[in-house]
Amino acid sequence: MDSFNSMDSSNSDIKYSIVVPFYNEAGIVRTLYERIARVMKHVGQPYEMVFVNDGSKDDTPAMLEQISRDDGRVIFVDLRRNFGQTTALQAGFDHCRGQVIIAMDGDLQHDPYEIPLFIKKIDEGYDVASGWRIRRGDGFLLRRLPSRIANKLLAAVSGVPLHDFGTTFKAYRREVLEGIRLYGDMHRYVPAIIARWGARICEVPIKNVRRKAGKSNYGIGRTFRVALDLLTLRFTTAYLTRPMHFFGKGGMLGLASGGAILLYLLIRKLVSWQDFSIVHTHGPLLAMGVLFLVAGLLCLATGLMGEMLMRVYFESGQRHTYAVRRVIRDRSDA
Repeated sequence: MDSFNSMDSSNSDIKYSIVVPFYNEAGIVRTLYERIARVMKHVGQPYEMVFVNDGSKDDTPAMLEQISRDDGRVIFVDLRRNFGQTTALQAGFDHCRGQVIIAMDGDLQHDPYEIPLFIKKIDEGYDVASGWRIRRGDGFLLRRLPSRIANKLLAAVSGVPLHDFGTTFKAYRREVLEGIRLYGDMHRYVPAIIARWGARICEVPIKNVRRKAGKSNYGIGRTFRVALDLLTLRFTTAYLTRPMHFFGKGGMLGLASGGAILLYLLIRKLVSWQDFSIVHTHGPLLAMGVLFLVAGLLCLATGLMGEMLMRVYFESGQRHTYAVRRVIRDRSDA
């Protein structure tokens, strides 16, 4: 299912959608709602709040349901279990109707009073305004240092020079999210993914205050998940439409290396008629040549399957390998 299928926004008069996932945040739900409502009142444009309960085990769902009943601008999406932040955000995106979508965390570490900063950047013509936590209030060794290293790696791999990929606090034009599906922990890489389609991205300096209630759902373990996502990010941003280029490099290198080793051994065999059994001096070299050859063939086979799957992905869903910003036609008779 493509994004936003559940709501038709083609004729929606809602300008802004604020999407917030919650997990065990009963102590701050009401405060966050009131701050968002206060800020958006000053913005003066039609808006909605999409609050997603990601399987909370405290009173969060009951509080969100009551808020949605009291305020018609609040949409409450209650997930059956805890699916994770990325899936909760996707659920919020699927049920929102705004022309501009603003995503933020539900733990008050993102200040709702900074929402106008993101709106200003979108009004200036940017497609994505991404938060940049310049001064962070969390620990250096377990949070800031790993985050700094991960951000540098992500910027290098994706080619998108952001200082802070990790924050959820971002604003998007609705059209740049069309067709995007979020899996795993990929919500933090959305700017890198849509940059491939030519989206204009900027950063917005924001605060990152300490939690005033609840317990953090992040830890040092997330750093290892980020490291594993680097390969996925590189593939989806650079090789999604040409997987053979990704696997083919290793395949050709393996074939060339294995072929060279086996050719060398064949020449030695013909010249000196040496025994190349596995226990002989050249036995390990023979095994290495065969291993390189087989690995190269497997890489090429994987690349071919990737090419076939890529075509099925784009053609079966009538997806495009390009993104159009606008089309101008001359309708004059001339």
